[in-house]
Amino acid sequence: MPYLIGADEAGYGPNLGPLVIATSVWHVPCDPRECDLYELLRGVVTRSTHDVGAKRLAIADSKILYKAGHGLAPLERNVLATIAAMKLNPATSRALWDTLDPWAWEQFDSLPWHDGHAAVLPLEADAAEVAGLGERVATHLQRAGVRLVAIAASAIFPARFNALVGQYGSKGEALSRATLQLLGRALEQCDAEPTLVVCDKHGGRGKYQRLLQAEFPDPLIEVVREGLLESVYRWGPASARFEMCFRAAGESFLPAALASMTAKYLRELAMHAFNGYWQRQVANLKPTAGYPGDARRFKKDIALAQQSLGVSDRILWRAK
Repeated sequence: MPYLIGADEAGYGPNLGPLVIATSVWHVPCDPRECDLYELLRGVVTRSTHDVGAKRLAIADSKILYKAGHGLAPLERNVLATIAAMKLNPATSRALWDTLDPWAWEQFDSLPWHDGHAAVLPLEADAAEVAGLGERVATHLQRAGVRLVAIAASAIFPARFNALVGQYGSKGEALSRATLQLLGRALEQCDAEPTLVVCDKHGGRGKYQRLLQAEFPDPLIEVVREGLLESVYRWGPASARFEMCFRAAGESFLPAALASMTAKYLRELAMHAFNGYWQRQVANLKPTAGYPGDARRFKKDIALAQQSLGVSDRILWRAK
């Protein structure tokens, strides 16, 4: 049985909060290049937000499921229900980080807004609905002969983000390197079978062979095609061929859409902790999503408290 893997990120542009990259790994009963998970799981999964209902799971680009000011519940419901389908039920934000990115806490140690923070989950979605939907999804996965092998993430907070940009020379290079490192860990969970990986394109980058060869040095990476809409690479024997695609609008591929949702949800949990901390320090402080413009407003609003608390820009502000 082949594997399908999707990867995507959330938080590439902001000055505040983390960049989060996520992957989802699926074991499927069909040719990876012909396997449509939306079709296989049509009884329980939809890409539309209009016909979800209590018994259907929406898996789509996170920008469709979550818009600032419209509440976290639609995104949270679907991410947590998918995780519940894997028989994982993290009760707090800390438990969820431990499940999806156990290395995040190496960075959290230096971030006062994460020190001891463990919000009870779900924040806004209905817990009973999440649990029931998770059981329904698990049943449909089994019937379809599909296994959700793993969901994983890598959160890169400002100090590490700035260090990576300095190391690699640009934020685009840092994103690509970090994504391929996480994909490398995902591939380690796959047996020697054909595997299709789809990743959303990184900005305007069209060529990835150099980056792939650096991350996977042993095989010779074959360039199938490189273009504005899609760049495709292959390596390995025919019986266990890896095909990696970087696509514009890669979220149309279900495993990449789930990665997009997971990355966005984790980033929103991080910003929930961040905003909560600073709102406890500064009266009537308006929260921020961390994007340029509003991030500068927020930084100005917290300036006195930041100085008083001795919080360094090194752990607060992303330079790029």
